[in-house]
Amino acid sequence: MQHAYVPILGFSAFSGTGKTTLLIQLIPLLKLHGLRIGLIKHSHHEFQIDQPGKDSFRLREAGATTVMLSSSHRRAIISEILPTREPSLDNELKLLDQSQLDLILVEGFKTEQFPKIELHRSSLNKPLLYPGDNNIIAIATDIEMSLPENIILLDINRPEMIADFILKQLMGHL
Repeated sequence: MQHAYVPILGFSAFSGTGKTTLLIQLIPLLKLHGLRIGLIKHSHHEFQIDQPGKDSFRLREAGATTVMLSSSHRRAIISEILPTREPSLDNELKLLDQSQLDLILVEGFKTEQFPKIELHRSSLNKPLLYPGDNNIIAIATDIEMSLPENIILLDINRPEMIADFILKQLMGHL
């Protein structure tokens, strides 16, 4: 990724596997080690970040292509993508202020070329993604399986194990 200025790591899986649930568990574990975490989540749905009746919604509906909300605690930028198109991860990275981040976690963008952990739950009866994606560096799953030697097996139900893998393999922590 041309516009990744800090390490990035994706979490790739079929819908319903628990990507968001795992990330909600992982982020606090990584923060305990002093990491400042950014997150980019790809959505396949038309989402609405502001709500009808709110000033930001009304200003956007009036025709503003970009609306920035700023307070002493946070900032949100709402930009219309015209013409509509699927976002590329590199373009999203270009827009993300990475100056105060140590690591960017990515949910989705599974067809793009960057390091990823595949999440796999046997109960979903879905195929493994790693045979078709040479960017998968580990698989977090709920079953034992044999993997090529370049792919690490992790327990999807042990977020501390996954955090340790990230700290050692991606961040160089000992």
